[in-house]
Amino acid sequence: MWIVAIAWMYVVLMMCVVEALSPRGTLLGAFFTFVLYGALPLSVLLYLMGTPLRRKAARRAQLEAPEAGPAPATAPRSAPGIDGRDGGGHAPTAAVAPEREEAGRVGHRAP
Repeated sequence: MWIVAIAWMYVVLMMCVVEALSPRGTLLGAFFTFVLYGALPLSVLLYLMGTPLRRKAARRAQLEAPEAGPAPATAPRSAPGIDGRDGGGHAPTAAVAPEREEAGRVGHRAP
């Protein structure tokens, strides 16, 4: 895989040299030739070709993780009522009661 990548970059580099040194070529054209013909397609190709290796490494790390030992102890939870938490890990219920409609309010018409 690496020999193909090196050979392709050599070809693209030669294309860039020709683009930069030709009478109608520019350095900007050589730069875009390098990026669009070389770096971008090669990075996508190497990423796709490396997917099985990354998948294998992730699977190996997942299998080795339980053998690493016990998980570190977590910090103790706070007592209920302290700092507004109930110790259950859930958010407290609404802190403000919903507004209640009263029939005798000024400006309110009863049906």
